[in-house]
Amino acid sequence: MMLNKRPFYEVEAKGRQPEVFGPVPRRFSSGRTGAGGCQPAGNLDNPPMTPPVSWWTTPVLFATGLLAGFVDSIAGGGGLITWPVLLGVGVPVEASLATNKLQAVFGSASASWYYARLGTVSLRQCKTGILCTVLGAAAGTLLVQHLDREFLRRALPALLAVVALGVLLKPELGAKDIHPRMAWPWFYALAGWLLGFYDGFFGPGVGAFWTMAFMLGLGFNLTKATGYTKVMNFASNATALALFLRAGQVVWSAGLIMGAGELIGAKVGSGLVVSRGTRLIRPIFITVVIALALKLSYDAWLK
Repeated sequence: MMLNKRPFYEVEAKGRQPEVFGPVPRRFSSGRTGAGGCQPAGNLDNPPMTPPVSWWTTPVLFATGLLAGFVDSIAGGGGLITWPVLLGVGVPVEASLATNKLQAVFGSASASWYYARLGTVSLRQCKTGILCTVLGAAAGTLLVQHLDREFLRRALPALLAVVALGVLLKPELGAKDIHPRMAWPWFYALAGWLLGFYDGFFGPGVGAFWTMAFMLGLGFNLTKATGYTKVMNFASNATALALFLRAGQVVWSAGLIMGAGELIGAKVGSGLVVSRGTRLIRPIFITVVIALALKLSYDAWLK
């Protein structure tokens, strides 16, 4: 595979660094590289400085987290909402990925807990999946700067379109539980490693891929697949965040404010999923996946 000459956030964000927070601290300009492809790296004894959140950005970040948590708990795709907002309010590009993972952990944790509490998810059945997802996400996060992602960026919109069409053209898919096509351990060994690696390495649309995998591989209905997806999302988000934290690059104020919104939005969304089921999830899922495919198509082919 070709080596990537620049970290992927420089390619995708094209170096945009809005400075609503004020001048970007000198440590954000370091040439060193940290875990997960973040640049610059810090260390646990001398972490990089992070800019404070100004008063007017607080409601913006909270409202964004609220909306993203709601959407993500139902159909995934919350990152499509949160990452541009983090950049837009002035979080430096180098810190935006880690900060986005921080707030995402709150949403996926809230949704996972709520789905487990209502009996949609059995956490005991998730143990193997969590382990495989953690290992895959760690590998993906560590390799993110050393592998070329350009092919994946261009192919991903087509893969998401296939997912959307599959759900749209097959109304019976996910309508009820069916006989599983794979045994649980084999499913998690395959899906956990692949999708965990993908989430650590790239990430957009991973919720849609997990949901489809659960329906096709284990025969879950759409509601159950959505619940189990959130548990796996939490495992990969937490793993990536732990590695990003070693680089000391989180804007804690922004991530925690947005995370507070995620907690509430995810609880509301997961509650609606359990109470209304497939009739609610299906149209939102299709809409979010199509929107994500269009956004990624624009980024990959037209920018």
